[in-house]
Amino acid sequence: MQKERKSDAFQEMLAVAKGWLAGRSSEELAELAGAEWEPETKHLSLQSLNQRLELNAGDWSVSPQLENWHYLILLHYLSIADGTPLSDEMTTFGNLKDGLIRGTKFDRTADTALAGFLKGREPEQLKEVCRSLGAVFRDSNADLCAVFPFLPRYPVIVKMWFADEEFPASGKMLVSGSADHYLTIEDAVTVGEVMLGRLEETWRGLYATAHLSDPE
Repeated sequence: MQKERKSDAFQEMLAVAKGWLAGRSSEELAELAGAEWEPETKHLSLQSLNQRLELNAGDWSVSPQLENWHYLILLHYLSIADGTPLSDEMTTFGNLKDGLIRGTKFDRTADTALAGFLKGREPEQLKEVCRSLGAVFRDSNADLCAVFPFLPRYPVIVKMWFADEEFPASGKMLVSGSADHYLTIEDAVTVGEVMLGRLEETWRGLYATAHLSDPE
């Protein structure tokens, strides 16, 4: 029963999100969001992490199929995007608009989750996980700074500090300084939650089976 209620709630949010896009110029939406408009097929095309996505501008269905919340975020992104140039500055979720409470809480959640994700895992494995999700690396004060193309103008930055003799492994998740022009704080937190899930899921897909089969 609870699962049905959640499904109904999601379908309601999905209908609202599609309603926001109704009647808007698909070409303009693509331009503002950094997507590509394909007039012959009436599709918008864009990159999200390691996937190339196509959205049908008629019913806003997406191919390949996405996890529910990732899909909803994509529609919200298209409706909110205002074309602001991507900022190279990085910021915490707590510093986003209206992020004082929910964003700051998620910053703590992400710090804890990333520390757990990094614990006991090899740097080269972690780099491969990032590459598998489409990340590029940039110089920073961290041991590894991965920039994930969650959406064309909405990168998610994950800084990682590997464990040493003095300190345990730790991590920090950040977004671009222009993030408020593309998603609300509620959406931003959902993006962060999706990213945490994808990191763990990708590591398990690459290494968990091999790890479990290692001899004692």
